[in-house]
Amino acid sequence: MAITERQAASLPKELRTAQEAIQLPEVQEMMRKLSVYNLGVFMPHMHDTSGRFQPSSEKFVQVEKGMRVSFAPIEEIEKENEERYLPTGWVWIANVPTPVARCAQVCEVRPGDSMHYDVHQAQDPPPDDDAMNK
Repeated sequence: MAITERQAASLPKELRTAQEAIQLPEVQEMMRKLSVYNLGVFMPHMHDTSGRFQPSSEKFVQVEKGMRVSFAPIEEIEKENEERYLPTGWVWIANVPTPVARCAQVCEVRPGDSMHYDVHQAQDPPPDDDAMNK
């Protein structure tokens, strides 16, 4: 599916190139090959404060947390506990696949099971009672 001229006009050049590339036979062949592994192609991007599309930055990662998507500095995610975030999107940077999209996960203990499972964080956790009383 090609984007409209109006949509293309609102994108920075780097993102227009990405959108146009989806129509190329070689890109579609890569997508076909990726589909065998349940992988796909996405357009790494950010939004500025006005909501306009911007090319993604190597200093930021897209984060899905509590069913909301935001953009966070990579250092912030690493400080918080990088293992808590499941990589869901990668780009090729410095000759290695680099995560640029992640989903926050929480530990779940299931009744009658001693295992701990990492599951998607569907909602933000409820506020800490102690924090509310301060």
